[in-house]
Amino acid sequence: MDKLNNFDSDDTTPEKPKKSSASTEMKPIKLPPNISVRQLAETLNVSVVDIIKQLMKNGIMVNINQVIDYDAASLVAVAFSYKVLPKPQVTRKTASVISEIKKYQLLSEEKSNLKPRPPVITIMGHVDHGKTRLLDAIRQSNVMDSEAGGITQHIGAYQVEVSGQKITFLDTPGHEAFTAMRARGSRVTDVTVLVVAADDGVKPQTLEAIDHAKAANVPIVVAINKIDKPDANPETVKQQLADAGLVIEEWGGDTISVQTSAKAKKGIDDLLENLLLVAEMENLLADPHQPAKGVVIEAEMDKTKGPLATILVHDGTLKPGDSVVVGTTWGRIRAMYNDTGKQVKKAKPSMPVVILGLHAVPQVGDTLSAVSDERKARELAERKKNIDEKTPKAVSLYNIFDQISSGRVKELNIVIKADVQGSIEPIKNSLQKLSTDKVQVKLIHTGIGNVTESDIMLAIASKGLVIVFNAGVETGAKRLAETEGIDIRNYNIIYELVDDVEKALKGLLEPEYKEVIVGRAEVRALFPSRKKRSVAGVYITEGKVSRGTPVRVLRNSKIAIESVVDNLRRFKDDVKEVTNGYECGIIIKDYDDFQVGDILEFFSRQAAD
Repeated sequence: MDKLNNFDSDDTTPEKPKKSSASTEMKPIKLPPNISVRQLAETLNVSVVDIIKQLMKNGIMVNINQVIDYDAASLVAVAFSYKVLPKPQVTRKTASVISEIKKYQLLSEEKSNLKPRPPVITIMGHVDHGKTRLLDAIRQSNVMDSEAGGITQHIGAYQVEVSGQKITFLDTPGHEAFTAMRARGSRVTDVTVLVVAADDGVKPQTLEAIDHAKAANVPIVVAINKIDKPDANPETVKQQLADAGLVIEEWGGDTISVQTSAKAKKGIDDLLENLLLVAEMENLLADPHQPAKGVVIEAEMDKTKGPLATILVHDGTLKPGDSVVVGTTWGRIRAMYNDTGKQVKKAKPSMPVVILGLHAVPQVGDTLSAVSDERKARELAERKKNIDEKTPKAVSLYNIFDQISSGRVKELNIVIKADVQGSIEPIKNSLQKLSTDKVQVKLIHTGIGNVTESDIMLAIASKGLVIVFNAGVETGAKRLAETEGIDIRNYNIIYELVDDVEKALKGLLEPEYKEVIVGRAEVRALFPSRKKRSVAGVYITEGKVSRGTPVRVLRNSKIAIESVVDNLRRFKDDVKEVTNGYECGIIIKDYDDFQVGDILEFFSRQAAD
C-alpha cells in the first residue's frame, strides 16, 4: 500500500542518494566556483526543470540563465547522487608564468626553428557598435575618416606595436570574410574581439558573430564599448551574453571582458594587455626560415597594376621574386607593400602585405604557397583547379549516410532559420536527440527570419546544410547556395523535418531532386484577359521563362503559391520562351491574385547528385 501511495504522489523530487555502500558509489564530479543553471543541467545530465526545483527546495529562486555559486551547485549535485570534489582555487595565469612555459617549449623545439609570432586579431560585432573606432583608438590614427560614411567598406589589415610586441588586426565589414577564409580551410584568426555597445546590447549580428567564432574554435575577448554614454548598462550586456552562452570570467565563465570607450580612449590599454595574455596562452609559433605560406584576406583588379591581393603571411617569409601558388592562380611577386603603402622587401609571419604579380584575381580565403619556380607554380595551380572541380563542396541529407559510412563525416552541422523563436526550441531539441556514436548532430547557428548570405557562408565553412522552417531564402543566399552546392531544406511541419534527418542518418531517405533557379521576373502591371484570367505584365530580370516551367510567386519574400506557367504572350502573339531583359504577359495555372511588385521565380527540378 505504501508503494501504491508513493506511485500516486505528485512529488517529482528526485530520490535522495543512498549512503555509500560496497554496491552503490556516488559519481565524482568537479564543479567550478560559479556556474549557470543551464550549464549545471548539462554537467549533471538532468533537465533544467529538475535543477530549478531542487534549488527552490533549498530556498534559491533562479532562472535558466542565472549563475549560482559552488555551494548551491554542490547541494544540487549531491541530490542527484554525485560526489562533489573540493572547491577549486581560482588562480589566473600571469604573463611571467606563461613566458616560462613558452621558454620551455621553445627550448624543446629549437631544432625546428620555431619562433613566437605576433597574434592575429579579428574585430567583429554589430554594425555601429564601434569596431572601426576601437581599432582607430588602438592605432592612434584616423582610419575611419577614409571610409565612406564612417562604415567599413573593405577588409583592412593593420599591424601595431604594443609594449614592444606586434599585433595584427583584421578590421572586417562583419564576419563574412572571416568565414570565407575558414570555408577554404584557413584559420587565420588567433583571437576574436567581440565589440558590444554598452548602450545597445547584444543584437542579431552579435549573436551571428559569436556563432561564427565558436564554429571556428577561436577564443573570444569581449569589448563592452561606449561605456561613456549616459545610458550605458554593462551589466545588462553581461546578462545578454550569458543568455547567448558566452559567460564572462567574473560570472564564473572563461570569457574575458573589458569595458572600453573608443571615443574617450578608455580601457584600450587593458584590452591590449588581455589580448597579449590570451595570445601567449595560445602559444603562437612559426618558422620564418621556410618558404612562405599565407592566406588572401582581400583581392581586386586594379586598372593600372593588374590583379592585387592582400596576403596575411602565417608561416615562412615572403619576398619579391618568389614564385607563388594562390588558390587556382599563380604568379611571381613583382612588388610588396605594407598597410601604410610603403614598399617592403620581406614579410614575416603574421604580417599583412599587398602583392603584385599574379595572373588572375584570387578569392578571399585562398591559400598562398611559395614554390621553387613559376613552372611548378602553374602546374600546382592547374592541379588544384582540377581537384576543386571534382571535390564535393558540402554534405546534403541525400549523401550524408555515405559520408558517415566512409568515415569522411563525424558531424552533421546544421544552420536553422525559422519564422519565430518558439519554433526553434522543439526543432533543436528533437535534432540533438538524433546524435549517435558515429555522428553528432550539431546546430552551429539558429536564427529568426529569412536565410541570408551569412547563413550560407557559415554552412560552407562548416561543410553543413541549412534547414528552413516557415521562412524564406534571400535571392543572394539562394544563388550562393546553388554555386557552392549547399543543401537548403524547406519544411512547415516539425515531425517531417526531424523524420527526414533521421532517415538521412540511417541511409533510408528517398532520393530527391534538387531545385535549380532558371529565371526571375518582376510583376509591373496587371491586365484582364478574354477568358476572365488575370494576366501579369512582367519584366524578366534574370535567366528565362518557358511555358510549362514550374513557378512560385513571392510577395514580401514569402511564397504566395507554387504552380506552372500556363501561357506567355509578347504583344499579341503566344510565345514559347522569353529571356532576360524583355517584357511579356504571363498566365499562371490556377492563380489570378497577382499584385504589382510580386517576384516570380522560375525553377526546374533535377536529380540530386
